[in-house]
Amino acid sequence: MLIDVPVPGNRYNLLDAHPAPRPRVAVVVAHYRQPGQLARTWHALCHQTLPPVEVVIADDGSDPPPAPPAGGPPVRVVTQPDLGFRAAAARNLGVAHTSAEVLVFLDADTVPEPGFLEHLTARVARNPDVLAVGRRRHADLDGHPVDVDPRTLPELPEPAWLREAYAGSRDLLDADGTSFRHVISAVLACRRSLFDDLGGFDERYVGYGGEDWDLAYRAWNNGAVLVHEPTAVAWHDGPDWALRGDAPGVKEREAARLAALIPEPGTRRGAPPGDVPDVLVEAASGAVPSLEAQHHTDLAVGGIDLAGGGFDLAGGGGWTTDQLRRARVRMRVERPLPPWAVGAAVRALVDGDLATVVLRTGGVVAATACSTRALGRARRWGGREVASGTLDLDVGSA
Repeated sequence: MLIDVPVPGNRYNLLDAHPAPRPRVAVVVAHYRQPGQLARTWHALCHQTLPPVEVVIADDGSDPPPAPPAGGPPVRVVTQPDLGFRAAAARNLGVAHTSAEVLVFLDADTVPEPGFLEHLTARVARNPDVLAVGRRRHADLDGHPVDVDPRTLPELPEPAWLREAYAGSRDLLDADGTSFRHVISAVLACRRSLFDDLGGFDERYVGYGGEDWDLAYRAWNNGAVLVHEPTAVAWHDGPDWALRGDAPGVKEREAARLAALIPEPGTRRGAPPGDVPDVLVEAASGAVPSLEAQHHTDLAVGGIDLAGGGFDLAGGGGWTTDQLRRARVRMRVERPLPPWAVGAAVRALVDGDLATVVLRTGGVVAATACSTRALGRARRWGGREVASGTLDLDVGSA
């Protein structure tokens, strides 16, 4: 029921020349003490132009948990202990109880329009790398019946920053390494294979916010195609978070969590790399002192045995799977490099969405840098050449 059409870079518009399958869709609804809102969401899921084959209500510790609603697609409720706001863990729990090939994530306070699932999954069904985000609009649904059409109610403001980001990137067609900030988990879809490849949501995110940006960062960094589907509309009950006046300090704590785990410079903002460096290096022993003097300091040097050749995401340098998925660049350094060389390689890879940069000193290959984005896409396609772009860069002498 799915087709696998590779596209270069983030060119998801090339998928539109191919027919759209009607995939088997599982919907995971994150919920916590929202029985009235959940009833609206359930009613909307029962009236989709592409009906889900299964719905899992992932409850984050409500007491009592909600009962499975009746009168629609197969549904089950799974719940976890109430140990704080753990949306990431709840969604992972929900996914673990699905069997469909395409996943859609909704929040219990978000009511999808009838064509939501069909529009949100159209490109996901054509390409296994797609991570698609819908459009979240806002209305006050409190006091209205479960079958109210949110389109008939006065609309509350949409987040201007998000609307402007989609307009400026042509609905993420022009996405880059910072566009993960424009992906929200309340209206999200991907294939199960991509979700599993990324390791799902990171359950270290406890407290409001950040787990969706984190998933989207790892997706982009491992070769995903980011798509905004503006016709896939779901209505959030109430205003955007920024307009709700929630407790102070929430965004500051979210920013600190993101900085610790996402090495993208605008997110890290100078915070120390800790256990998640931006660049992972395997280096010959004679090159190590030059790496300690690099202007790009967000790096870590691993094993110095280069005999194995190539880049192995399953190992090499003693890196953890988490480090391998999060670092933007892998490098093999055979000769000393000048202090600006690593930074130049990172900028070339990221800005050009390239696969490989070969650094030369005096005409001799001194290092090879590969983007995790290219490596991740090749991994999912079984080594098939789906990412391209190599640059030779003469960095002078060390």
